[in-house]
This record gives sequence, C-alpha cells and structure tokens, in this order.
Amino acid sequence: MLTTSAHSQVASPMQRVKPAPLGSKGVLMAGLVLGAWAGLLVFLLAFYQPNWRTPWPYLLALLQTHLYTGLFITAHDAMHGVVSPNKRLNNAIGTLTALLFAYNWFPRMLPKHHAHHRHVATEDDPDFHDGKHVSFVAWFVRFAWNYVTVWQIVLMAATYNLLKYWFPQANVIGFWMVPAVLATMQLFFFGTYLPHRGEHAVDNPHKSRTQFRHHVWAFASCYFFGYHYEHHDQPYLPWWRLWRAKEAASQ
Repeated sequence: MLTTSAHSQVASPMQRVKPAPLGSKGVLMAGLVLGAWAGLLVFLLAFYQPNWRTPWPYLLALLQTHLYTGLFITAHDAMHGVVSPNKRLNNAIGTLTALLFAYNWFPRMLPKHHAHHRHVATEDDPDFHDGKHVSFVAWFVRFAWNYVTVWQIVLMAATYNLLKYWFPQANVIGFWMVPAVLATMQLFFFGTYLPHRGEHAVDNPHKSRTQFRHHVWAFASCYFFGYHYEHHDQPYLPWWRLWRAKEAASQ
C-alpha cells in the first residue's frame, strides 16, 4: 500500500540482504565522515573569509550540516555494532562521534535507541509522540526534551565562548552552531517524524514508512535513513549498505 506522501507504507515481508563481514570497511567509512567533518570545520573556522552576500558560505554551511548528520549516523551505526567487529573500537568510535555531535553521551543514548527498536510506536518508545496528527514542532520539542541534557547545553555554551575567542564569531555561528542545529532537525525529520508519524498498517511490524527508491536523494537527505522500514527490518546493515535493502525490496 502506498501513502500519498513521499514515503510508502510497507506492510508485507521483504527480501532481506544477508549480513556480510564488516572487516575494516566500517571503520574506514567512519574515518572518512569524521575526517571530512573535522577538515572542513577547521578550514571554515580558521581560514575561510565568507562573503555573506554570495551563496557560497550558505552552501558550505549546508555541506557542514550534512557532515554533522554523518557524525550522528556513524554513532547510530555504532549503537547497532556495525562500525567495527571489535566491540571496544566500535563503541569508542560511537562515543567520539556522539560527543562531537553536540556532546551527546553514547552510553546514555544506547539503551534509548534499542528501546525505540524494541517498542516502536508504543508508550515505551522514547522517540514516539502519541497522537495521530501531532505537529512537527510539538513532536520535536518532546523529542529534544527526552534527549537533550543540561550538561550538553552547558558544554555547548562553553565551547562557543572558547571558539569565538579564537575564531571570528560569525564563522563560529554560521559553520559550527547553525549546522549542528540544522542537522538535529534533519535527523529528526527524516529519521523519526516522516517514518513514524500517523497510523500504520496492522501487519506493519516496524510501524515505519519508507522513502520511495531514489538513492541520490536518500543519501543527501539523511544517509539512506529515509529507507527507514528497511533499517528497522535489517538493523545489521550499516548506513552505506542500507540502499541494498531497498534494491532487494524492489525486486
């Protein structure tokens, strides 16, 4: 059954992609995301002199937003143990990338995320907002209240004051602060609100929708997490293999 939105409702079993050995590929992908995020941020803060009357600084801010999103997606993969087969390395990468994304604490997020998978769209789901027609804003506020801590706010404020002492304040706001906020909203919109809002078919075990197949948009929007039913159905797939599940489901 298809919805009238940009997401399709999946209510029947799909062909699954078999798990494959990670080897060092997960660590390599994490390193690419982390390196690109850090490298671009250093350039934008320390060397770039933006002309805010041109589109270029805004496009670079959007690119940095995309890389911020990649940090969280990497931490999310670590929650499912699909960054590295070495548990210590997997959790270390998850802890680092979660911290760099607005000082999220990986050990605190881990049980909440698994509770979301086990109890999706129920009162025990920490990501769920009860209500058939709840607004994006109301759900986002509840979501933020459930995850954001006072310590995160304090550490973000302290980091902002340190960064603006060393770098131009406009650069700090435009390329460090704003992308973090936009990435948070991006993750919520594509990873929680669109897939889980409203009613779902009775025989939809994951209470999730999935984006129509479009790999370029799926990557650009949220690292393939618009294929959200596929993620819930096959959580052993890292983000960079998730598109294969969509391919298999379309056959």
